[in-house]
Amino acid sequence: MNTPELLKFCIEKGLLVDEEVLSLFSETGDVESVKVIIEKIKNHTQKRLITKKLFNENKETVNQFFSDLPEENQKKLEKLKIQLGLSIKISKEVSTEITKINEPEKTEITNELGAYIEKVKVLTTYFSKPKKLGVSDFLDSFKNRFIEMKNILQNHYALDNLVSINKISGDRRGISIIGMVSDKRVSKNKNILLEVEDLTGKTKIFINSNNQELYKKAEDVALDSVIGVNGSGKREILFAKEIVFPDSVIFERKKSPVEEHVLFIGDLHFGSKKFLEGNFLKLIDYLNNKVPNTPESEKIKYLFIVGDLVTGVGNYPGQEKDLKIKDLEEQFIMVSELLSKIRRDVKIIISPGNHDCVRLMEPQPLLDEKYAWPLYNLKNVILTENPATVNIGAVKDFPGFNVLTYHGFSFPYYANTIPKLMAEKVMNAPEKIMSYLLKNRHLAPAHTSAQYFPSKLDSHLIRQVPDIFFAGHTHKSAVSYYNNILLISSSSWEEKTPYQEKFGNEPDHCKVPMFNLKTRAVKMLDFE
Repeated sequence: MNTPELLKFCIEKGLLVDEEVLSLFSETGDVESVKVIIEKIKNHTQKRLITKKLFNENKETVNQFFSDLPEENQKKLEKLKIQLGLSIKISKEVSTEITKINEPEKTEITNELGAYIEKVKVLTTYFSKPKKLGVSDFLDSFKNRFIEMKNILQNHYALDNLVSINKISGDRRGISIIGMVSDKRVSKNKNILLEVEDLTGKTKIFINSNNQELYKKAEDVALDSVIGVNGSGKREILFAKEIVFPDSVIFERKKSPVEEHVLFIGDLHFGSKKFLEGNFLKLIDYLNNKVPNTPESEKIKYLFIVGDLVTGVGNYPGQEKDLKIKDLEEQFIMVSELLSKIRRDVKIIISPGNHDCVRLMEPQPLLDEKYAWPLYNLKNVILTENPATVNIGAVKDFPGFNVLTYHGFSFPYYANTIPKLMAEKVMNAPEKIMSYLLKNRHLAPAHTSAQYFPSKLDSHLIRQVPDIFFAGHTHKSAVSYYNNILLISSSSWEEKTPYQEKFGNEPDHCKVPMFNLKTRAVKMLDFE
């Protein structure tokens, strides 16, 4: 470390240096070359505050400053260039991990591409800074969720004579209520008893086991979900005649006037010893029109990656034994190098997952720039939160497609608690979990199904029904429809690990759904 010497030099020159940049300078082991760079950028910019932003605003000139140094000194400062965001070229020591990647093509971004970029819009932003939480935060979150769900349900045709719970008096017939489920029990006679509440009070809902159709609906009700109930009874208990879920429906499967394709992938787990590097390189070749007899590849304009881009560190006991790259920043540097090989007119939309070393509480923020900074330097990458809704393919007189992305952390909870889903072993059929959550209009209705940050605007609530619902986490590939909503689940790019084997996971590998926005045809590409 040469911090005192560099600090003294900067003071003598009348410069202030950002603390992070000073730390990076000090770790180079070549103080004299750093001094030369600092002197040159000061003279070029006439700025007194030296920051990462200053380097990136003058990237071309600063790269020339580095190139003017003797070759031996350039090598010493190569890592510094990467850390400052001037280059994502990796050192020889690191490049041994990836042996089959060519240098990125020297293509320019055209005006046509600039117009195309405007066609990708992130429609949701939920993340707020962490704060000390209290009971009132959770109460407010549930209250606001209930109000929004009530607004969705209250116009349902099956909910006649809708009343608040405190307005139920005497022995009423043919009334409806909307409530949040706070308890669910099965009696010794196998009847189901739900406790529901609204903003005015609580009541119990009795579902007789003799009514098999209604009973199956009640079995599928999740705690903390909001439902509508039609029935008869008194203030203390209602005998259900019908149960209504908020549900999600698209009445028309829209088609774009422009032929473009979108690919969906996730769960790369880059940095794992089991990462399927060769297979992923095949995907890159396909995207870059290098595979013979695949003219459709040039129509691909969008690539979604739904979390677990890297395998991370410290995510489960003993993970270090499964790691090929044990440094988180290095994982992001190298996966960014991979993604930089994809042609620049393909827009890459990336959301985080539970392995990407952001907070587990949802909504998860954008990938941490401290570690994932190389991705921020890729011009065709858009980073989103988890969950997120992204609009793609909008052109004049066509609104585009709304894509709901969710990594899927809540999925195991429902697979293991909802009787219908348990019977169907849905961790191998994730589209059934996705359909269930769409029926509830919520990605994690039960309080314990996912870690979440309570806020007045519930990030899990599905306010706008999407055209496409895309998820990962299960490592199972699936394509299906629910009420005209296209459901897509991603496979993995990591061979089965001992940790997955311990839990009986049977992942799919390297399967890539491709959706044609004009014809709606879905083709499953296989790079295994």
